[in-house]
Amino acid sequence: MKRENRLKGVGIYLLGFASLFAIWHVAATWIMPSVLFPPPWQVIVKAIELARDGTLWEHASASLARIGLGFAGGSLLGIPLGLAIGSFPVVRRLLEPYTEFLRFIPATALITVAVIWFGIGEGSKIFLIIYTTIFIVIINTAAGVAAVAPNKIRAARALGAGPLQVFFFVALPATVPYILTGMRLAMANSFVTIVAAELVAANDGLGRMIWDSRMYMLVDQIFVALLVLGLLGFTADRLFRWGIYAFAGRFSPVT
Repeated sequence: MKRENRLKGVGIYLLGFASLFAIWHVAATWIMPSVLFPPPWQVIVKAIELARDGTLWEHASASLARIGLGFAGGSLLGIPLGLAIGSFPVVRRLLEPYTEFLRFIPATALITVAVIWFGIGEGSKIFLIIYTTIFIVIINTAAGVAAVAPNKIRAARALGAGPLQVFFFVALPATVPYILTGMRLAMANSFVTIVAAELVAANDGLGRMIWDSRMYMLVDQIFVALLVLGLLGFTADRLFRWGIYAFAGRFSPVT
């Protein structure tokens, strides 16, 4: 039964993608035929061409490396801070003003500052991804700690569990789905931030590929970069979604 449901779900996803490309084809062929709006087959042919000569892999790998480093750094900083804020009222009162103030300053507004501080090299891009990631992870992690059912904590204490045991065996497992949800949201923002950063200051990356293609009116190449961004983001999102369901099935955060 589970296998049938899984196959059905995959079939629905494939149907959704097929419908998307069909709508795209109709729009580009009959509704808005123009060299500025290439049909999907033209974009796919261009993607194969760029993949064969290595251009696509060079730009995609550069963007993924920056996202990976910045995202890992932001998550490693955000998770313990979120756990501390959610667990200790003193820490929450101390750090919450900084979190609430800084998270409303978008990373894209700090691109110029990042370039001034770190130059146009990798440091500025990684800093922006860390900044994009950390506050979302902090807030979701703190919310997860606060949402742990009090009866679970009382039951663990009644069975003789100490503070560390309560944290590691009750609070932390129940918080994992919230942490993964925060990371999932942060990953989406990371893609937005890296493209904006690469548009302004980068020698490679998908954002730079879009910028260079605009300069030479290579519209099909722009669509290749957009398509790759969407596919990479979709894949990352599915992995996080699978992780959330896997942990939520074992540790319900709300019961």
